[in-house]
Amino acid sequence: MTTRSDDTTATAVGLDAPVSTRKRYIAKWDAEDVDAWEAGGKDIAKRNLVWSVFAEHVGFSVWSIWSVMVLFMPTDIYGIDAAGKFFLVAVPTLVGSLLRIPYTVATAKFGGRNWTVFSAFVLWVPLIGTLYLMLNPGHSYTTFLLVAAIAGVGGGNFASSMTNINAFYPQRLKGWALGLNAGGGNIGVPVIQLIGLLVIATVGNTEAWIVCSVYLVLCGAAAVGAALFMDNLGNQKADLRAMGNTLKFSHSWVIAFLYIGTFGSFIGYSFAFGQVMQINFLAGGDTPAQAALHTAQIAFIGPLLGSIARPYGGKLADRIGGGKITLYTFAAMTLAAGLLVTASMIDDATAGAASTGVLTLLVVGFIALFLLSGLGNGSVYKIIPSIFEAKAQGLDHLNAEEKATWSRNMSGALIGFAGAIGGLGGVGINLVLRASYLSDAKSATMAFWVFLAFYVACVFVTWFVFLRRPTERTASDDARSPALATD
Repeated sequence: MTTRSDDTTATAVGLDAPVSTRKRYIAKWDAEDVDAWEAGGKDIAKRNLVWSVFAEHVGFSVWSIWSVMVLFMPTDIYGIDAAGKFFLVAVPTLVGSLLRIPYTVATAKFGGRNWTVFSAFVLWVPLIGTLYLMLNPGHSYTTFLLVAAIAGVGGGNFASSMTNINAFYPQRLKGWALGLNAGGGNIGVPVIQLIGLLVIATVGNTEAWIVCSVYLVLCGAAAVGAALFMDNLGNQKADLRAMGNTLKFSHSWVIAFLYIGTFGSFIGYSFAFGQVMQINFLAGGDTPAQAALHTAQIAFIGPLLGSIARPYGGKLADRIGGGKITLYTFAAMTLAAGLLVTASMIDDATAGAASTGVLTLLVVGFIALFLLSGLGNGSVYKIIPSIFEAKAQGLDHLNAEEKATWSRNMSGALIGFAGAIGGLGGVGINLVLRASYLSDAKSATMAFWVFLAFYVACVFVTWFVFLRRPTERTASDDARSPALATD
């Protein structure tokens, strides 16, 4: 592992000579070197983690900005109904998910510091576009979709940030570090929703430009902070070929599937929860301004709890096992989805607007899903480095350092792929809800049943792949390593 002084020279910890003369550049980084880690490596990793979290945080906020903007968009002014709004918030989810694949390899190609600076500045593009449209509501729905799609660049930041931090931390601390990095980023969703609440509560639901202006400043601060305090790693490797290699392992596809259930739920509900509640408040007789305020008062709670829970999911997985925590999480999510089904069926069977009891069940069910999806996000991502750490031990043609590098690079590649596929789950949630509300029932009941069935499938897959007692055949299967530390 190397560190660098505050000037242009990088010095080696545990090595014999300086290894670089470029600022903010570490030529050789070995997080598994305990002596070097304690001699200063952990401080370097922590500093990079802090600024990575901040940059990812504002990225998540920009990614989810349209979940807030729809609260400032009365149908009679902007001409976009509830179904149109569900699709509007699904578009940045889709774009952000797809961008996670190229963003995964960007930090290795351009440097973690360099890419973080660039990706933070790029967030100004959708912010300026959103600001313009909210001040000029006469534009076509297609124009709104285009600007919302550009906001997807904020979703790509997650993959580059997670891949970068994965390289900085040793295996024994990855669960906590990745959970903290992701949780700190995820919390960008409730923070922008809180800012939206503050604006609506103080000046009404017509001043969306204030939210955009706040984030123009924050994105600039993230870019400057990354430029001043983050580092590039010279031995960080990742490419699309490595990502392709990860997909040769069956476990990679399983992780991607499970991440649809955890992160897909978190981001999908983050974008959709406010809309579901706003529909119910409007049906209960609220004016658009009242519905926006009442929605904003509760919409941030679930994403906030889910974001806070994520690092604890990683920490619990470090102690108990990623497989077990993931199984328990999906079982509990099945029960929470059952609450939503129950509440919606009661509402369907009752004439008029939803009762206070039904609304309470909906809120409790959604908040439980947010909290549990946060825990699951942390536990699923803990499994990733465990998979390749175990598989690396079977690569007898590599020495210890090469095995560690292989494991780190493969983990980074899978983090990006799983993040992309998981994000698509958020698209699915919004599209299923849209279809449910457009059905003859005009309610979310069908969608809630779909979500419940999917969580049941995730319970079975988690148990089958990671926790069941292996048979003689599966124990010898190269696609499953018996050394996997997931239980």
